[in-house]
Amino acid sequence: MTDRSPVSLSEDEIAAVRSWVLHEDPHVLVLDKPAGLSSQGGRIKAHTLDDLLWAFMRSNGKRPELVHRLDRDTSGVILAAKTKPAAGFLGKALQMRRFRKTYLALVAAAPEPRSGMIDAPLVRQEIGRESYMRVCAFDAPGAQGSQSRYRTLSASEDGALVELEPLTGRMHQLRVHMAHIGRPLVGDPRYGGALTFAGRAAPRLMLHAAKLTFPHPEGGDRTVEAPLPADFEALRQAAGL
Repeated sequence: MTDRSPVSLSEDEIAAVRSWVLHEDPHVLVLDKPAGLSSQGGRIKAHTLDDLLWAFMRSNGKRPELVHRLDRDTSGVILAAKTKPAAGFLGKALQMRRFRKTYLALVAAAPEPRSGMIDAPLVRQEIGRESYMRVCAFDAPGAQGSQSRYRTLSASEDGALVELEPLTGRMHQLRVHMAHIGRPLVGDPRYGGALTFAGRAAPRLMLHAAKLTFPHPEGGDRTVEAPLPADFEALRQAAGL
């Protein structure tokens, strides 16, 4: 796995990360990441989820390794491998697009049509110290093919709850694709999303990794789900969704 030196964690941090466990077996660890926590290294000097995995260090000094990432303000299911063979197996499965990720998001109005596929290449742009993605022509330099499915689950006068499935794994993909069809995610000012919803302030990006299906090193597929966090649930109810 890794030979990095252990990070010193407080008792509260250890208790917190242990409370996020959705599934654990000898091969994998699945956590429900809270919004506001970086998956890995960012510029903020606070501990990342990657650091907090030292709470699961084994007697041989090894600890789980993240298999994929979630944006800092996205909540929900995230997968870590507990052994080197599991990390290799899951890394390959991710490359081969064997993961199925299902997200829930809030938007200001139901998309038209209410469900569909967004097939729009993306290119990364650095603006100052920030990285952005934008839709581009398929033959533009640096273009990455990107596909997302979306489906409206419920809609009201205040907005809509949509289910999103990224078929590729580009940075900010769902956020940019939804903005591309005129339905940026609530709480996402970077890509044009509103900061209020149903008459309330949106405390963050309203994007939640609700479900992950992945091939398990022991065979077969596993599906793990994360419940909607309180801040998301409150806005959903306020809009009558």
